[in-house]
Parts: sequence; structure tokens; C-alpha cells
Amino acid sequence: MKFKSLVIGVAAAAICVTTVYAADSEEIAMEKMLHGLYPTTQITDVHKTGIGGLFEVDMGKNIGYTNSDGRLFIFGHIFDMKTQQDLTAQRLDELNVVNFAELPLKDAIKTVRGDGSRILAIFSDPDCPYCKKLEQELLKLDNVTIYTFLFPLDGLHPDASKKAKLIWCSTDKSAAWRDYMLHDKSPATDKRCDSPIDRNVQLGQKLNFNGTPTLVAADGRVLPGAAPIEQIEKWLVGKGGN
Repeated sequence: MKFKSLVIGVAAAAICVTTVYAADSEEIAMEKMLHGLYPTTQITDVHKTGIGGLFEVDMGKNIGYTNSDGRLFIFGHIFDMKTQQDLTAQRLDELNVVNFAELPLKDAIKTVRGDGSRILAIFSDPDCPYCKKLEQELLKLDNVTIYTFLFPLDGLHPDASKKAKLIWCSTDKSAAWRDYMLHDKSPATDKRCDSPIDRNVQLGQKLNFNGTPTLVAADGRVLPGAAPIEQIEKWLVGKGGN
């Protein structure tokens, strides 16, 4: 009986290994084919979804879905209606995780509230109305350290870089940021200094941040947009928020 059980166990393990190998080979072949079909498209990975013959195609920090011949693509979200889960959002969260330890915090405005135990980074544009809306919500957030990276989107707000640099060059950066975002009070200075604004713009582009505000949790999860405080609180403790 022991010998029979051993044989069955070895056979089952062999089947599992063969199945995994076959799936890996299929994904590798699919990725190679897609590179051949679309040589100018940034395709970083391919996965079987387990949904019919549908493949997930990772393109940098974006996701698409295609069939077995790579001709038809779907760009959108897949929902599991039984579990009420957005499967695409979960994968996007994984792809868009930021290495928080690598963020140059010296290039951000530091604001501490309460005991400062929770850590949060925000990429924000001084002339972005949604960023100002977010600042109103953040007033309700306690026991937090906020690192604000001034991230002007000059294509949308032509004066944003100038204002960001004036805020950064203020004696009290945190107060200048708060006064401008909450009270529309411009910095009481026109002095110039070395600012990280250009570096922040390059950093945001590297992280594929296309809009403001964008929040980054200490574990690297990203939350775009001016979320309400209830959503931010849940998101900070890892309970979703998308």
C-alpha cells in the first residue's frame, strides 16, 4: 500500500510539473508572437487568465487582454460577479506598486500631524482643483506624516511650475503649501532657490503618474485622484480604496 501511494504521489507531482511547464511554455510562446506582431509596443509580460483562451498582456503599467492569435485586444476591466471583485484592478495594483524606500523624500514638503506614525506621499500640482479638494480632505487625517512632491503639469496649468518653485523657496514650505492650497494665498516671496521641481516632474513621469493628485502608501500601493477621507483611511490600512 505504501508503494502504491508513493507511485500515485509521484505521478500526481509529475502531472503538476508538466501542467505548469506547459502553461509557462504557452505564455512564453505567446509573448514571443506578440513581440513579432507588435514590435513597437512595450510588452513586458504575458499570463493566461484561466478564462477561455484569454491572455493578459502587461504593457508597462497597463493591461490588455487578447485571444490566442493576438489579433483581437480588449482594454477594460474584468469583474468576477460572484465575488464582486475587479480582477483587473487587483493586477493593476500589483503592476503599479512603487518602491517607497527609493523615493527622494528630501525633494518633498514634509508635514507631520499627531504622532506622524502613518506615512504617505502625494504627487500634487498647485493649480490642480482636485489637489485642492484633496487637501481639504487631508485636514481630517491625523497621526500621519505626509511627503508632498510638487508635481506641476504645465500642459494643463501653465503657471504651475512657477508657483511650485515659489512655494518650495518659501521659508516655511509646509505653511506656504497649506496657505496656497487651502486659502489661495500666494507665497509672500519672490526669492529664487535650487528647487527639485524638475526632478519631481521626471520622477512622476518615470512612475507613470499621468494626473494629480496621486497618493502613494508606505507599502507602495498607489491611489489616484481626490478620494474622500473615508476611502483614504481604508486604503492606508490596506483595505482597498479603489
